[in-house]
Amino acid sequence: MRAVQVTRYGTPDVLRVADVERPVPGPGEVLVRVAGTTFNAVDAAIRSGVMTELIPVELPYTPGLDLAGTVEGTGERVIAFLGVPVGGGAAEFAAVPRDRLVPAPRSVPLADAAVLPVAGLTAFQGLFDHGGLRAGRRVLVNGAGGGVGGFAVQLAKRAGAHVIATASPRSRAAVEARGADEVVDYTTTPLTEALTAPVDLLFNNVSGNPAELSRLTDLVRDGGTAVSAPPLPLTDDEDRGVHWKVLYVRDDPAQLAGLVAAVDAGELVLDVSDRRPLADLASVHADGEAGRLRGRVVVTL
Repeated sequence: MRAVQVTRYGTPDVLRVADVERPVPGPGEVLVRVAGTTFNAVDAAIRSGVMTELIPVELPYTPGLDLAGTVEGTGERVIAFLGVPVGGGAAEFAAVPRDRLVPAPRSVPLADAAVLPVAGLTAFQGLFDHGGLRAGRRVLVNGAGGGVGGFAVQLAKRAGAHVIATASPRSRAAVEARGADEVVDYTTTPLTEALTAPVDLLFNNVSGNPAELSRLTDLVRDGGTAVSAPPLPLTDDEDRGVHWKVLYVRDDPAQLAGLVAAVDAGELVLDVSDRRPLADLASVHADGEAGRLRGRVVVTL
């Protein structure tokens, strides 16, 4: 079968399509014929080797933390978060623990459903598990034009929050369509000038200078919450009781099934900005690291 492999750490050009043996499912696993996977920032971090101490992997390594496909022998349409750093989605077949699989949404093409697991779970857990979001709260989604940010805007609005989102001109229309009450163009307007009142929850989805991002706590009310999806060394505002919570997304099939139900109910839209074949995964990594991706890109098989 075809699979993308990392045989040495480095830039996106270390990603190579190779012919490898089809995996043999172990106890509790099933074989899934992959229809689609995606790119996540952690994929680039693993591939480059910058996270070898925190997330060690054995080379050769097949990336792809998201998976959508069909179970061999039964034809079940399924999606899964394969786990960090397990990966394996960037291949024609993957052996997946049965208890990680969730029925795929019926209302969208199967390959497109691959954009939901990691980004959807990250958004949900950032807002609710870490952020304690409730109706009536003011939430600022920093980096709303990305995959996680787009889901966060929709989930927060669905929960009855007042949603303020940052986005570039390229993403503004999509963010507004997802229900943001206010959109701040961070390329022209400093957040400190754009906000008229503090927020209860800041959900950061932007990697950048930790010192600059830490100052975003100034926008959070005393005792409010700041959550960051990128694992950055951010500084709390101890005097006002605003503390950063770094989010490490975990597999939760029940939460993922809830997100699937929201998709099929028309309450959660998958923002698929592009579809590219497996052979183009290296260019997807390059575009992702350069900030050229909007929404989510499906890598098809």
